[in-house]
Order: sequence, then C-alpha cells, then structure tokens
Amino acid sequence: MIKFLDLQKINLVHQQEIEERLLQTFRSGWFLLGNEVKSFENDLAKYIGAPIAIGVANGLDALRLIFKAYLELGQMKVGDEVIVPANTYIASLLAITDNRLKPVFAEPDIENYNLDISALEKLITPKTKAIMVVHLYGKVCWSEEMETLAKKYHLKIIEDNAQAIGAEWKGIKTGHLGDAAGFSFYPGKNLGALGDAGAVTCKDSLLAKTIRVLANYGSEEKYINKYQGLNSRLDEIQAAALDVKLKYIDADNEKRRTISERYCTEITNPIITLPKVPADSKEHVWHLFVIRTAKRDQLQKYLLENSIQTLIHYPIPPHKQKAYKYYNHLSFPITEKIHEEVLSLPISPVMTEQEVGIVIDVINKYGNNGR
Repeated sequence: MIKFLDLQKINLVHQQEIEERLLQTFRSGWFLLGNEVKSFENDLAKYIGAPIAIGVANGLDALRLIFKAYLELGQMKVGDEVIVPANTYIASLLAITDNRLKPVFAEPDIENYNLDISALEKLITPKTKAIMVVHLYGKVCWSEEMETLAKKYHLKIIEDNAQAIGAEWKGIKTGHLGDAAGFSFYPGKNLGALGDAGAVTCKDSLLAKTIRVLANYGSEEKYINKYQGLNSRLDEIQAAALDVKLKYIDADNEKRRTISERYCTEITNPIITLPKVPADSKEHVWHLFVIRTAKRDQLQKYLLENSIQTLIHYPIPPHKQKAYKYYNHLSFPITEKIHEEVLSLPISPVMTEQEVGIVIDVINKYGNNGR
C-alpha cells in the first residue's frame, strides 16, 4: 500500500535528534512557556523573516487570536467584515465567526484554487476591515494589486499559512507578507508536530503582546486578567520536536517539488486536470498535490483497489456545512465545482521514486482498461 502520508516514516527520519530533545525537555521538569518554546519561536521568526513569532496551541487558535487581538485593540469591532475565500478549510471561517465578525466569501481562481484577487475590490464595503488570504495546498496567494487595495481601503491582510510554510513570493516568505499570519503544525503539515501546535507571526509589537496575553487566559500577570482570553499555549514537548524538524523544512519542500514535477510531467491521462505550476518554483511547497476530474469518486476507488491511498481536500465547502446553515443558500459555482472534483495524491519527502512511478503508471492506465 502506498500511504497518502507516512507520518511514522517522516518522523523516524529525525528519530535520534527528536528523542534527544524530548528527553532533555522531560528531564528539565519545565513543560510550558519555557526554553524550548523560546528557542522555537526565535528560530521560526528568523526562518520566516518576521520580527516576532508566538507559539500557540493550534492553527485555528492562531487565527482566532489575531482577530481577537485586533478587536481588543479597537482596530476592528463586532460586525465588521472580513473577505475570505469560499474555497478553503472551515478553520479559516471559524476564526472569523468565533470573533463575531462577518465573513464575505470570495470565489477562487479555477487555475490555482486560491483567492481570485482580480475580483476582490467589488466585495469591499465601508464595513470591510480585512482580507484573509489562504495559501491553499502550499501555493502562495499574493500580488501587488492586493497590496494596493489594502492600502487604498486601509485593510489588514491576514495570512492563513497553515499549508505553505517555506513558500516565497519575490523573496519574501509566506507568514511575512501580510500584517499577521497563522500557522498550523498539525502532524500532517509540511512542518508537523507530534500533536496539535500552531504559531502566529506578525510585525506589530503591540499586536504580538496582546496575542501573548490573550493566549494565556488574558493574563499578563498571574491571577490578574486584562482580557477575556483563551488557554492556547504551545507546550515544550511540541516546541522541541518542531525546532528539530524546522532545520529540514527547505530540504523536505524541495523533495515535494521534485515529486510534483514528475506528476505534472508524466501524468498524461486526458481526464485528469493537473495543478498549474508557478513560473517561480519557490511559490509552491506542495503541501498537497491536488488533481481534478469529473470522475473523482470512481478514480479514488480505482486507486485504492490498486493500493494507493488518496484523500479529498475538501468534500464540502464551508458555506454548505451544517455548522453554517444560514449560508447554505449561497451559491459559489467555482468553489462547488472544485469541491466536487478534487482528489489529493500521495506526496511527502519520504516517498520513493518507485512509489511515485507506480502512482503515475496506475493513473495513466485509468480509463484504458474498461474502468
């Protein structure tokens, strides 16, 4: 069986280093807000090029805390609008609505599945205070046009960088393009923890300070609570493991690029729509390799029968989820077409050339054997 993502194998590559750091952390007797978190925050900030990184419990909390901090600082207020891609994972939306802000859905570009930046301006109203960009599947979503719009209308740009750590746009890494960014280190991400973990990067020291306080029960001094905060702290164990793996993220992303290049070059089945490869390879870190076909469910079944695991990212768009039943009446045809047709193929830094070749061969044979 070719696994969609072999997490055990990915982590065992760094087994000795990780185990040494974990043992060191265990023996220290300090498990929250200690030296491992400080070390990882400093290394992450340096890697991204951002002045500040803040470890938090998970990627959703990272985004929630950014909006919560802007509300506490008076830079947003309840009921303000945030433009968000209709084509995204539900966490992007949850961070907005959890803070009683109003999401305004934007259709994606069918070529790259990211926000269609050319259609943004018509969605801006006097209540719009931010644009959330999602670097979906690992592909940078950015342009000078969007920067100009943000300045013109005094909008914050918040990056959902859960899937694109290491991607670059004109030499600047995602996580340092906008005003603030949320990271997820869920185990299956390109930089994955051994459990839940996340981080925020930002440029504004006051915003960062507010996020730190909010993430610690709203408390800057123990038992004195300035805000109605959250309990969202990155623990020492996760920070230690992440700090080890961060050193290898660029090499791992390059392996993903190599696999994606083979997929894009060698998959020739005409019923498959392949992802568009950016002219600058650094704009994509291929967290997911997502193809499209009108025969998605049949193809997935065929691949599983041939011992190839795949996943669907994502079968139901946020505006069609029961959790958002008051948005179920909305129609976003491009988003809905994407969610009906996408299929994610195996891709990871531990995939062998032979496994990649098998995936390509099996897909190219689909439809030529009566299936």
